[in-house]
This record gives sequence, structure tokens and C-alpha cells, in this order.
Amino acid sequence: MIYLPDEVKIALDNITKNGFEAYIVGGCVRDSLLGDVPKDYDITTSAEPSEVKKIFKNYRVIETGIKHGTVTVLIHGVPLEITTFRIDSEYSDNRHPENVTFTKSLEEDTARRDFTMNAIAYDEEHGICDFYGGEEDIKNRIIRCVGDADKRFSEDALRIMRAIRFSSVLGFDIEENTKNAVFRNKELLRNISSERIASEFVKLLCGKNVKNVLIEYIDVIGVVIPEALPMKGFDQKNIHHIYDVLTHTAVAVENTDPEPVLRLAAFFHDIGKPKCFFMKDGQGHFYGHANIGAEMTEKILSRLKFDNLTKATVTKLVKIHDVQIEENESAVKRSLGKNTPEMFFTLLKIKRADTLAQSPICFSRLEYLDRIEKIANEILNAKSCFSLKDMEIGGNDLIALGVKPGRKMGDILKNLLEEVISGNLPNEKEKLLEFASENFLKEENENG
Repeated sequence: MIYLPDEVKIALDNITKNGFEAYIVGGCVRDSLLGDVPKDYDITTSAEPSEVKKIFKNYRVIETGIKHGTVTVLIHGVPLEITTFRIDSEYSDNRHPENVTFTKSLEEDTARRDFTMNAIAYDEEHGICDFYGGEEDIKNRIIRCVGDADKRFSEDALRIMRAIRFSSVLGFDIEENTKNAVFRNKELLRNISSERIASEFVKLLCGKNVKNVLIEYIDVIGVVIPEALPMKGFDQKNIHHIYDVLTHTAVAVENTDPEPVLRLAAFFHDIGKPKCFFMKDGQGHFYGHANIGAEMTEKILSRLKFDNLTKATVTKLVKIHDVQIEENESAVKRSLGKNTPEMFFTLLKIKRADTLAQSPICFSRLEYLDRIEKIANEILNAKSCFSLKDMEIGGNDLIALGVKPGRKMGDILKNLLEEVISGNLPNEKEKLLEFASENFLKEENENG
């Protein structure tokens, strides 16, 4: 039994009582069979768009994709996409059909869908309608194209990324014929928009089976991120590493929380290593790989049209992932001030994941990271000063002392902050002003 929300029942009932067939279809059925709560519900029907609009004349109807038979109906504020049974024509751009032909056959409609697990329909009268073995494939945790895999991927090349994304998210294996077609048709991904690639890639990275998918399908990912290909099989030749760069990366990704920024940073953190490799005293070294990796990351994320905040955050994490933080309060304060607390704790997560992807001889570093985190939390709980905004004096106070706004004022404030962080000065207004007068202003007057 599949649960149908009231809004979906209303939509199905309105269509069927007007003499047409109507079913939920696709991901909502798949998720329900997996025991998950669907994020949204798509409806397929034998009613044509003009008939759907007439049926729902008392509701708000949006012609979202009427050319391809889709209208969106808002029921109790919930948007439901309702699409007419259809047969697609040729896909000249490897993404969209030139035109569609409406049909009265649910079997013909589901034949055009990507994977068997997404080609299952359901309504309360007929139950599961599964013409292509999707229910069995779900039970066996298999991703299989409907019909000819090469045809499905040439129709819409984004399905190639969707296949490996589903493998990562659901933990399903890709059936052998479908897998072979994924590799045969991977170059078609060049015809897909950067935004769609980026969306699928982030979902892939956040999947529970991400490690295996990254290792097995890096040649597919490499079509859209060719900079990642040199990581494959790259022997680090270093006692601190038991994996090649790609496997190390995949294990690091797996060991971060499934959040886009974290997973992106973990994926890109060592992408610069193959460019920096050299041997010294029998060991492989990668000096400067973080800076080079950050430059590469910024270019890749720009090319894939990520938003500016994600791009800036991920690039910075790649750049600083290898920076050492000394295990003392002053050093932690400097890092908190330089990076912001949110970035600081995100950095620690990347460092932990990086460590877990190294040789077990490095695992003692995890305890060091725990101690660093404890110091940071103590600083925050004590509301200690670690940034300019935390200081008890500011620019206006220095102006009252005769300091003119500008670079000199900024330098004085930074020097005062360093004295506070180092423990040489208390964060008290009188003491700070006194120190500034005696050191910076006196020096300025003597030089003047």
C-alpha cells in the first residue's frame, strides 16, 4: 500500500471522475517502495492539457511545460505536475525531444522513461503498474535503463549523470548493459548545461555510496571535470598514504557529513597534487598543492556555474586545508579570527576526513584535532576576544586620540588585537587606549 497525500488524492479523483486515467509515477513511487517519504508527487494521465485545465478550472493552473504536455495544479498550496501520457520524438540536442505525441497508453508513456525504477505507476484502483520490471529491480537494488540503454542516453545525456548519481544516493549497482552504455556514451555529457551537471554532481557527492561511485566512474565524471582524471591511480609514494590520490579523495569525501560544501571541498582538496609531485629522500612530496588546488577549484566551480558563496567557501577550504594550527589558545584565536568560527569548524571537519583517508599511522592526529576543537569551544564559550569586532575599542576611539582614519588606524587596531590574542594586553578599553598612546601614537609623534 502506497500512501497518497490528500492533495494527490484530490487530483487523481478529479481526473478519474471525469473519465480519464491518472496515476502517480516516477520518483514518488520508487521512494514509496523503498520506504522513504517522497519529496514531491508527479501525476501522469490520459487527459490532454486542455482537458486537465478544464478539470481544474476552480484551482490555480500554471502552464509550466504545456508544449510537452505538463501543467502544474496548485491544490491547498501544493504544486502537482500533471503530464499527459506521451511518446517523445527525436532528441536532436541529447536533452529535449523535438516534439511529443499524446497517447492513451500508460505502457507507451512509461516506455520513454529513463530507468525501470522510475517507470512504475500507481493508483489506488489498479495498484502497481509496472511494465518493465522496475519493482523487481528495486528489490534487487539495480539501476537498469528502460529498453535500449544507448538509446535512452542518446535521447537525454543527463541520464548518464543521473545513473551514477542514483548509484551513489541509493547505493544501487548499475546493471551491466546499462553500465557499459554509461561509459560508451559519456562524451555526450559535453552537450549538457553546466548547471544541470553541477546539480547532479552535488547530489552524487552527498550520496551514501559516493566512495565506490567516485572510484568506479571517475572516467565519466572526468568528461565534465577533466582536471580530476590525473588523480586516478596516482601513487603518492609516501609513508603517510596508503591510497592513490583518487582513492584517498573518495575516502575523504565519504568521511565528511553529506553537506554540499563539505563534500565539494573534500573532493577538490588534493586535486592539485599530481601537478606538484616530486621525490625527495625516497618519499613523495606535494609542496604548494593546496594553493594550486584552490586555483583549479575556483576555475572548475566557475565553469560549472556554482554560486559565488559556494565557490568562495570551497576554494578557501581547499587553500587552507593543509595549514597547521598550533595547539595553543593564541594560535586557535588567530585562526578563529582569520577564518570566522563557522569556517574554522568546517576546516576541522575537512582535516578529520583528510586524516581518516591517510595511513593509520596518522590517526593520532585525530586526537590533536579534538584538542584544537576543545580549545576553540572554550574560547567561544568564554566570549574571548579574537577579532577586531570583539575589541573594546574601535576606530572612533582612536580618532578621539588624534588618529586619522586610514591605513594607519587599521594597522594600530590589528597590532592591538595581536597583543590581546597573545595575552600581553587585557581586552579593556582604558588599557588598550593607554597602550596605543604610549606605543603607536608616541612613536608617530616622535617620527613626526
